[in-house]
Amino acid sequence: MKKTLYITAIAALLAGTALTSCSDFLEADNKSAGGTTSDEFFGSKADAMLTSAYVSLKNFNNQADITDQGTDLYMNTRGQDAGAFNQYSSLDPENGVVKTYYVSCYGTVNYANGFLYYTEGKDGYEAKRQEARFLRDYAYYCLTQQFGGVPYITTYIQSAERNYPKMALADIYKNVADDLIDIYNNCKLPDTDYTSGRPSKETVAALLAKIYLAWGWDIDTQVTDAANGKYTVASKEHFAQAAQWAETAIGGKTLVQPFATKWAPTNENNDEFMWSIQYDAESVESSLDKECNAQSSTYGGYYNTNQKGCDSNNQQTEKSMYLFEKGDSRYEGTFMTTFYQGNSMDDAYFAPYTVAAEKLATHPINLKFFPYWTTEAEATAWLAEHKAQMAKGDGPNVVKAAILTSPNVTKFTFSADGTAKKATESLSSFNASTDNGVCVRKFDDPVNKSYCYRDIVILNRSELYLVAAEANLMNDNMTGFWKYINAVRTRAGVKTLNALSEYKPMYTVPSTFGEITLLDLLLDERARECYAEKTRFVDLRRTKQLVRYNVAFNSSVSSVANMTGVDGEIKWLRPIPSAELNNNTGMTAADQNAGYRTSSSSEEVSE
Repeated sequence: MKKTLYITAIAALLAGTALTSCSDFLEADNKSAGGTTSDEFFGSKADAMLTSAYVSLKNFNNQADITDQGTDLYMNTRGQDAGAFNQYSSLDPENGVVKTYYVSCYGTVNYANGFLYYTEGKDGYEAKRQEARFLRDYAYYCLTQQFGGVPYITTYIQSAERNYPKMALADIYKNVADDLIDIYNNCKLPDTDYTSGRPSKETVAALLAKIYLAWGWDIDTQVTDAANGKYTVASKEHFAQAAQWAETAIGGKTLVQPFATKWAPTNENNDEFMWSIQYDAESVESSLDKECNAQSSTYGGYYNTNQKGCDSNNQQTEKSMYLFEKGDSRYEGTFMTTFYQGNSMDDAYFAPYTVAAEKLATHPINLKFFPYWTTEAEATAWLAEHKAQMAKGDGPNVVKAAILTSPNVTKFTFSADGTAKKATESLSSFNASTDNGVCVRKFDDPVNKSYCYRDIVILNRSELYLVAAEANLMNDNMTGFWKYINAVRTRAGVKTLNALSEYKPMYTVPSTFGEITLLDLLLDERARECYAEKTRFVDLRRTKQLVRYNVAFNSSVSSVANMTGVDGEIKWLRPIPSAELNNNTGMTAADQNAGYRTSSSSEEVSE
């Protein structure tokens, strides 16, 4: 099997203790190895440190709430609480998800630092030392995108020292970029690697592109009007560098495979997935639920018997229902729209993967969801054509079909003789019920069903196309902008664009949102191409559109005030966990991010 990166026993030894603060890393002795000290254990088992750095990646790349909620695309349905990330006003430094993300990022940092410490000056570790540095750089990228300036630590924490001051964001970007450039210029990593889950020279360039893009936005660009997404750019230097590194990472490789093929469960090793966190059910020594990830069960409603087990979190908002245009192959490639009926998940939800195509044409259908562009006549004709497949009768398996529109959904149910009965229901009522729409299929795992062992894709070539487009836009290179925008649109089967006037979004644009801009076009393209890939909060925050988009499209936010803390500042970032401020003597309450400080500690600090 390809996925041999994680060593289960050692990973459990090193990652089995819950981490609560920087102090969790202060004692590295192996308590279960007969009193062996950390120097003795890791001096001979240094790879265990590197393995654990990878294990920590799983903990913070498996968090959809912090990465996707509080944006324009996702909402919790079926009576679920909107949640602190969607509401902003209730998000505070005590939030457990934020704490897990923050601590897990520093887990990767400290394990990487530990590996570097124990292999210093030892022969034969050149490539793996670059690997560890890359993992540390990636963790800092994630930390900065969620929290801004944070403590920048490059030494292995193994003492009672707890004084780690917050570093200015610009300095972190420079340190990370310099480190990545040094790795790239003296690279011992393979040029590419699409199978092992380890970084390559290609992924170093990709991460550099994202670092420079963030640097250009966060340091060189200032918000002038948060409510309207206005900003001024003081320098384009880092945007130009982002474009150059994105070009290098892309390496002239084109997007040739169909979008649905790219995300097929049998195609995880394709060259668009430049770097992924590897999962392998065959290597699991205990029950499947212990080491799976949540990505396949997070983006959808709650469905009846033998369908996929989603949790009604991060279902489509009204905007994302209308995001895709007719003919865009990414719609069917992203969403499951036909739910089959069967006696098990194999021949129900997973039938498109497990039932032969000729048999699927007559296989019973339980749920059918039509996109907004479907007319009632088209839906009725389709249902009549597939009448023999439609499940009949009452109970949990009664078939439902619906045209997903707003403010009302057109629903069809079927009597015992197969006659379709039409009714309308408000979208809000529909969203409060079971079987309330499509679910994301990108991460479906037909082998393990309820326990997803699909890899988590971190660096994705088509997303790098859009990084290049964004960097070129901000560097006033319109030729480069349209080149990369149209490359992803062409693969999706929709028309190319040559001017903003040619772009007509299908979602309703509130008057308060203002005119659609080229940046909005780019963000819409990112939404379609990267839907459910845990990028949206960072995309909106980075581009200064977080407030504008939430007020317009997040049903839990109606004004800038809803995103403003008691200190009078907008919550652009996530809060630094209280435990981290309390346990780190190098930080004070004034180092808390804007929007989360109390009125008495809201003095201006460097972020």
